[in-house]
Amino acid sequence: MGKRSVIPFGPQHPVLPEPIHIDLVIEDEKIVEAIPSVGFIHRGLESLVDRRDYNQMTYVVERTCGICSFQHGMGYCEAMEHVFGAEIPNRAKYLRTIWAELGRMHSHLLWLGLLADGFGYENLFYQCWRVREKVLDLQEMTSGGRLIFSVNKVGGVIKDIDKEKLDIILSTITEVEAELKVIKDTFLLDYSVQSRLQGVGIVTKEQAHDLGACGPFARASGIKTDMRKLGYGAYPDLDFEPIVSATGDSYARCYCRIMEIFQSIDLLRQAIAKIPDENELFTPVKGNPEGEYFMRVEQPRGEAVYYVKASGKPYLDRFRVRTPTFANLPGLCEMLKDTQLSDVGLLVLTIDPCISCTER
Repeated sequence: MGKRSVIPFGPQHPVLPEPIHIDLVIEDEKIVEAIPSVGFIHRGLESLVDRRDYNQMTYVVERTCGICSFQHGMGYCEAMEHVFGAEIPNRAKYLRTIWAELGRMHSHLLWLGLLADGFGYENLFYQCWRVREKVLDLQEMTSGGRLIFSVNKVGGVIKDIDKEKLDIILSTITEVEAELKVIKDTFLLDYSVQSRLQGVGIVTKEQAHDLGACGPFARASGIKTDMRKLGYGAYPDLDFEPIVSATGDSYARCYCRIMEIFQSIDLLRQAIAKIPDENELFTPVKGNPEGEYFMRVEQPRGEAVYYVKASGKPYLDRFRVRTPTFANLPGLCEMLKDTQLSDVGLLVLTIDPCISCTER
């Protein structure tokens, strides 16, 4: 056994914009153990239930993360609606689904750009983010916000998307689809990209299962899991299957996320074609919440869990969110073992980490 050293990876470093902190135990250039350290940017969002009522908490929860903010708000509102026993209007379900899939598209395109930047492919990075701008424009057009929408409310949504804007969404995602095909070929067929991703950071199906991995990280290891199949929002009316790969390496994680963007485009087309023509967007909820509920949604990074508990007061007794990156950290630490130090930055990127979500 060679001499071992401990190298701190983060929390401030040039590879990743997220302040993730991992202590790497190395022998020469090989990682033998990875020890995560969380809490660097803890903000105490869950404790705000003492000072913000259940309606105000919608906006607090959305700010758990700037990238997947809409689905944080949607997951919280769905949990609260179960507590109230409120059935939201069908059009609101479809609108939430449309915004959720736009959010998934922009998140995956952001990640693809960061991945390209991680292995030094600057041109590909700019191409991904250029296409992403079109999705952000759609989000701004329909909600007023490019990243934080603030359109969710316990009982439904507060904004509608008219037919003209739905048509713009359809035409824009057709443009995005055409440009994405070129980007897909570069990521999946280019030799220099394959040399950095294929066979690197393998997580087997058994490891992913035992370590509780979720989202594209788990699906890339062959686990067919997707919380959208549980049937929230308008997903019960839409036809899709989870995208999986069997190899479990960095290339597979890249493949799953690229194909999920195409899947989101298909889901948007289905949702827009089936959205009910009605005026109701909101079901009024009366009184204060009483009860508790667990809600699970499929964020771009994987399964997010929301727990709410209320006892008939405007302020919740307890709010808890478990984000996908928190679930994927054990898999990341296992993945880093026996890999080269030079690959660490890229491997951390392949789980699409969101440390703001994780530490809340």
